[in-house]
Formats: sequence, structure tokens, C-alpha cells
Amino acid sequence: MKFLDLCKVYIRSGGGGAGCVSFRREKFIEYGGPNGGDGGNGGSVIAVAVDGLNTLIDFRYQQHFFAQSGQHGMGQQMTGASGDDIILRLPVGTEIIDEDEETVIADLTEVGQTVVLARGGNGGWGNLHFKSATNQAPRRANPGQEGVERTIWLRLKLIADAGLLGMPNAGKSTFLAATSNARPKIADYPFTTLVPNLGVVGVDNVEFVVADIPGLIEGASEGRGLGDMFLGHVERCNVLLHLVDGTSGDPMQDCATIVQELEAYGGDLADKPRITVLNKIDALDAEERAFLKDEMEASIGGPVMLMSGVTGEGVTDVLRALRAEIDEGRLRDRVATAAPVEDEPWQP
Repeated sequence: MKFLDLCKVYIRSGGGGAGCVSFRREKFIEYGGPNGGDGGNGGSVIAVAVDGLNTLIDFRYQQHFFAQSGQHGMGQQMTGASGDDIILRLPVGTEIIDEDEETVIADLTEVGQTVVLARGGNGGWGNLHFKSATNQAPRRANPGQEGVERTIWLRLKLIADAGLLGMPNAGKSTFLAATSNARPKIADYPFTTLVPNLGVVGVDNVEFVVADIPGLIEGASEGRGLGDMFLGHVERCNVLLHLVDGTSGDPMQDCATIVQELEAYGGDLADKPRITVLNKIDALDAEERAFLKDEMEASIGGPVMLMSGVTGEGVTDVLRALRAEIDEGRLRDRVATAAPVEDEPWQP
């Protein structure tokens, strides 16, 4: 599996180098005095959010990251070299969590965001630092400060503007494939989607990102099916799109099951704006559509939209409803794809 959104990492910063005890001893120099240099600083472990990554798969094959220690000080007032830092390049949206799996150390939500996870130890002072009028020949130096060793968890939460929710085979992947260039796996059996998928969707000259996660079933919060482990990828969304299969035996129960799992997951996920859509209406006649729409609206106490991801009926209205719930600052202008018109024909 190339997608990985949770991993455990062991890090250790470098220790500082020890100071040096040394004296200047040269011919014809009667009072040389101390000249021991300081130790070098140890390297730090630094996490940086970079663009172009959407998985933590690199950390499956390497879990240990140890920064280099500083070198010891030397005579002739020479300071030891500092150790090299270790840079952890993480996808945007990665949460760095302490070993207790609860305390959030940092949340990298922007490209270029940097956090020092383990600072390198300071180098020790050489005996030159301890020279004074009353102690002109000190024979002491400080040892270097030890590095910091810790265990952290990395959890990736994809950055998306809208999230798709629903039971398995509710038509989430079909909707994503019909409205974006994403090509998720689509089949007529449950749990076709095993990992989250992202797609850029455009409507009315603006674009936003939609996340499709694996389907939920009753008891997902208790680990049934694929569980609710992928719900973290829609926590950052402005709006949730809840797709209900209109051809299932009991659409009302399917809708209630998803709402119950959101509430069991906790946090503010259940309180996010949610648009409920009755999908696959191409397989229903006008009477069935009206009946199911009225029943679902009475069940959830809110409006229900009608859509068919296969034929495209109602898709534009659903996209406009999503756009209305997304913050203006997160919308992006659609880039024109038409070729520029040339005033004169080109010739070599």
C-alpha cells in the first residue's frame, strides 16, 4: 500500500562536544596560558512541511533519525565543528503527536512551516573560558550537553475543502470521477475505495479540493469494516457532502447510520455544515424520487438534494451548494486552458 497516514518515528538530537583543557606551550613563550577551545553544538531534528507529498510512506522504511553530535574542542582556541541537522520533510497537513498519542506537538498546515522537534545539545566550554585574575591556569572544562531522545507519531490529515461521506457503494468515487480528473477505483462491490482520494473540482470559474474517503458502516467507530480511521482526513474540510444511495433497501437508515458514526467519532465533525444528497436517482422514477426526498427531509429535519453521478443530473447544483459553504479564501480561480490567440501567424 503506497498510502500511509500514521507512523511512529524515533528521533534523537546530537550531543554537544566537550570543551578542551589545553595550554599554549611554545619555545620562548614564558607565559602561554590556557587555550582550550569550546565543543561544537549538536545537530537538531527539524520537521518541515513541503509541497508535493501526500503520504508518509517514506517513514515506513526508515523510523530512526539521529542527528550528528558536535566535535570536541581542541587546543589553540579551536572550536569543534557543529553536528549536522536532520530534516524531516513531511506532507502539508501532518500532525506531530507525542508518544502518549494525545498531545499535539505541532500541526503543519502550510508549506514551509518549520518546527524543531529535538534541539541539539550545546557544546561545552574549554578552559580558556575559566581564566581569571585569580585562576590563570584553569584545568577544567565543561562536558557537552546531551542530546534529546524522544518518540513521536506522525499523522497525516489531507488538506481538502469538502469531504465525501456515505455508506459503501453510495457513489462517492463515481461523483469524484465525474467532477474532477481523479480516477478512483469504481466497482460494484463494497469497500472499493481503500485509501482516501483527492480531486480538484471546478464550478462557476472557481476550484476547490474534494476528499473521498472509504465508506462507513454501522459500528465503524468500534472498528468494523475499515473503521473510522480515515475520518481524520475530512476534519479540516469546510463542508461535508453526505451521499445516500437511493437504490438501497433503507436510505433513511443508511443516512442515520452515518450521522451516528460522526457523533461517535467525536470532535466537531458532527457539527460541520453537511449537505445531504440522494444519489443514483437515474434508477428511480419521479414518484420514487419525490417519496424518498420527502421521507429523508422529515427524517433529518433539513433539505435533501437529488443527484445522479452517472448521468450528471443535479451535479452542478450540488457543486454550487458546496461552493457556498467554502470560505472564499480557500477557493481558487480556475486557470484558463484555452490557447492564447496570436495576432500574427508565427514563422521562423
